[in-house]
Amino acid sequence: MSSIRVTEVLAALSLTTDLATGMPFEKGLATCLVATALADRIGMDENDRRVVFHAALLGAVGCTSRAPENADSYADDIAFQRAFHVLDPGDTAVFAEQMRHFGNWSPAGQTAMRTRYVTEAPKGAPFAVRSVCEVSRALGPRLGLPEGAVLALTEVKERWDGLGAPDRRRGAAISLAGRVLHLAEQAVIAFGASAGFTPAARTEPGHSTNRRPRGGPWPQRTDALDEVRRRAGGHLDPDLVAAFADEPEAVWRALDAPDLLAAVVAAEPGLPTLIRPAERDRLCLALAIVVDLKGRFLLGHSAHVARLAGAAAELSGMETGERAALRAAALLHDIGRAGVSSAVWDRPGPLGPGDWERVRLHSYWTDRVLRRCPGLSDLADLAAGHHERLDGSGYHRGVRVHDLSPAARLLAAADVFAAMTEPRPYRPAAKPSEAAAQLTAEASAGTLDRDACAAVIEAAGLRPPRTEWPCGLTDREVDVLRLAARGLSNRQIAAELVVSERTVGHHLAHIYDKTGRRTRAGAAVFAMENGLLPG
Repeated sequence: MSSIRVTEVLAALSLTTDLATGMPFEKGLATCLVATALADRIGMDENDRRVVFHAALLGAVGCTSRAPENADSYADDIAFQRAFHVLDPGDTAVFAEQMRHFGNWSPAGQTAMRTRYVTEAPKGAPFAVRSVCEVSRALGPRLGLPEGAVLALTEVKERWDGLGAPDRRRGAAISLAGRVLHLAEQAVIAFGASAGFTPAARTEPGHSTNRRPRGGPWPQRTDALDEVRRRAGGHLDPDLVAAFADEPEAVWRALDAPDLLAAVVAAEPGLPTLIRPAERDRLCLALAIVVDLKGRFLLGHSAHVARLAGAAAELSGMETGERAALRAAALLHDIGRAGVSSAVWDRPGPLGPGDWERVRLHSYWTDRVLRRCPGLSDLADLAAGHHERLDGSGYHRGVRVHDLSPAARLLAAADVFAAMTEPRPYRPAAKPSEAAAQLTAEASAGTLDRDACAAVIEAAGLRPPRTEWPCGLTDREVDVLRLAARGLSNRQIAAELVVSERTVGHHLAHIYDKTGRRTRAGAAVFAMENGLLPG
């Protein structure tokens, strides 16, 4: 592989956000195609179409920013996102019917969740959505997105009628790219709902959600067009709806392609951006950050594994290109976590059989996402194999020693060491010496490779202590930042650090001024980008 189109890597992020939002697999790709076709239909120039293309492909890039909080409030952050995407407070009758079903994913708590949403959302939505916007603004430059696309990503929850968030922008105060994205997303969601795409199908391994009808009158498209028309003047720009409705097949035919990802790559306006495989880390780190936001105790885990695996590979004498592939795979090894609720990742007690099966499937989803994207498919076996074991006792494929490469063995050992030395909701972080003893025991038992474990243990002892922090942060401010990123309140941080709440408040004010971040999710992204988590 001599070069990679950046769009192929961004497509992997789009697929990952489909998992995180409970949408049909490839919904983001479909939205990108419809939005780009609509932009062409209304005569937008190449630069503006490029803005629309990237904004639509990554419209949900900030979707994990409040996953733990949404899981706390609504039992399942993924089910909540799926419901939230279609709520229409601008249509009283429709909204009343939607709220009648809201929370049905957790019948025991449905009434309380419905009441909570109705009473808290009007005031809390602007703050909650600011987290989404801040993550989008932070990751946009790392992903190489045009400035206009980043702006549109901060408008994904706004509405034509001003009932959106975070700024309640109305009408033409929302960028044209943002309005095109709104229409394309609602059209694709409505089409997916009527064409037989179901959230249940999305969660069944081996079940294709790419079923698009061929031939015939396309009644699903008519239903979707009716839904878009219903939202005109409320959620959606009525002029854009009229342009879409004037010749809908000119837009819909973008979905006739047999391979949506190939169609997205072909539809990219302007010259594509190419990178070498060794340069993927910058983009892969963005995917890792999005996924690590899924759990308060997962922040920085993917980069931690990548540092350990890369250093261990160098100690083992691995060739430069193989080391680069291992680092990239390590950053991406847990992207399948996006498809599992934060309620599972943050649970302090034991998991039941159902939740444990969902956890075991996360490596399957890592494999499926990476294998789907040509620019990352070479990493699929390695990244998805981090829970495999030499004796065949691992998951999700249950392969044995002869099927595990030296890189796969290093990644498995690095993942175990990193996870043990990070806190989890059900236990504190282990000391490095304790983690080293555990790796040695697993090597003796024949589950992990002895040489790989020895290299990871040696690599873990090589990292020198940091003497200075980014943006001029002090040692104490870094302590506060790490705890705030995990969602601790000022009172909890004060108790942890044995200082007053007022002192914590002063530290947070300085942190926000120095980093330019204003939300927990934004602070967490800053900490992960700068290697401050896990601490």
